[in-house]
Amino acid sequence: MYVCSCFGITEDQVRAHAAAGACTPRQIAATSGAGTDCGSCVRRIQGLLGRPCPRREPAAAAPATEPAAVPTTARPLPAAPAPALSPLPTAV
Repeated sequence: MYVCSCFGITEDQVRAHAAAGACTPRQIAATSGAGTDCGSCVRRIQGLLGRPCPRREPAAAAPATEPAAVPTTARPLPAAPAPALSPLPTAV
């Protein structure tokens, strides 16, 4: 089953990365890219690693020993709509 739809990463691939030594979602992201685009798979990756997802706190309230959240890739804004055209004159 797919864990990360953005990069096509499966549960088996996450487990293989974990068996190779990746023990955090950030390490999985570094080796596979999973969790670096939309981020919706991070909780599932944490579940596969056998740890519950910690509640996300504001950066100022987080302890200094806790790693920062996995950054996500910024998506470009959609293009502005084309300006409206004035109606063509009609023949009388």
